[in-house]
Amino acid sequence: MAKVHPNIAVPESPAGAVVEEEEQQPTVLTVWRKSLLFNCDGFTVFDSTGGLAFRVDRYGSSSYGGRRRRAAEDIVLMDAAGKPLITVRRKIKLILSLAEHWVLYEGDAGASGAKPLLSVRRHHVGLHRRASDKTLAHVTPLGSSAEAVAYVVEGSYGRRSCTVRDARGGASAAEVRRKESVGDDVFRLVVADHRMGAALSMGVVIALDQMFGGASSRTSLLPRSWTA
Repeated sequence: MAKVHPNIAVPESPAGAVVEEEEQQPTVLTVWRKSLLFNCDGFTVFDSTGGLAFRVDRYGSSSYGGRRRRAAEDIVLMDAAGKPLITVRRKIKLILSLAEHWVLYEGDAGASGAKPLLSVRRHHVGLHRRASDKTLAHVTPLGSSAEAVAYVVEGSYGRRSCTVRDARGGASAAEVRRKESVGDDVFRLVVADHRMGAALSMGVVIALDQMFGGASSRTSLLPRSWTA
């Protein structure tokens, strides 16, 4: 990390230009696929200063009925103090679906009137996948009349190298980047599009981890005996 030298003279620039430059700086997070709590699975996310930004702490999952079953399908992203920010919920259908489907809700989805924000759906490749097709998932905004996909996820989550792009223009909104010499459990999340924000970007990462974590992840945060 670069050192800060407060005594170095900085050329003067208009205040508006400084604010605009600061707003365009990407948010860089370090993601550790491990909970800080004993006997928990989850994520611990640090900001660029090493402070705790987000956490996911999930005790062992099992199959429940009714309300407890629905709770078992939720993964909750919290801030450092434990306040629910995003709930990542797996959508289970009675009929076989070819694509996994997750919905991101604002705050605690168990509360009444929880607002759905995004849908993350695994890309269905069909029988004839082209070598050039690197699409992993489609991210669609919810709660509006727009049905078009807002973002596409491309690359390889298993290799910790994938990008969330604006589907209309291809601009990068967020990137998962491998951190050298530390394995797959620690990686970087770089958020360039502040319209999506760090919390929503991390929610998308959680959905990707459940869909594509595979053998590179120590364990899924949810049980795998299901059809989606």
